[in-house]
Amino acid sequence: MYDCILVPTDGSPEVERAVDYAFDLARTHDATVRTVYVVSVANYGGLPMETAMEGISGALRDEGEQAVERVEELAPDDVDVETKVLEGAPSRVIVDQARPGECDLVVMGTHGRGGIDRLLLGSVTERVVRRADVPVLTVQVEPTEREEQRDRERVAAE
Repeated sequence: MYDCILVPTDGSPEVERAVDYAFDLARTHDATVRTVYVVSVANYGGLPMETAMEGISGALRDEGEQAVERVEELAPDDVDVETKVLEGAPSRVIVDQARPGECDLVVMGTHGRGGIDRLLLGSVTERVVRRADVPVLTVQVEPTEREEQRDRERVAAE
């Protein structure tokens, strides 16, 4: 059913829950996981003029490389992972990468980092859900009460 599963990442630990879901689905369907990090330089337009955009872009690309490398590190041995660091408007780039024939499913967190980034990334997820031509599975990235309780019990048992 799925040959390619697209997983956008922002490099935050919270997104790893979505990554884990993608790996489980990839195993079940013998699919490839394609992870993408989108460098959005537009979010840094308010910086002082003397700040070199090239330096910012380079730093953001480095952050993106680290984010997709982390997904590769988390990958089980039996799941193939492809990585991409791209530039542009995150929701547009993700939707473009999720074209039918390219990828069959998008798996992404409901939101990413904290603070204002959390709100922005939540809106990215919403835009992808509304615009993608392939199914989008959203994963609540904050642990549920039951998961937190299970983790507390696991720690207490150790």
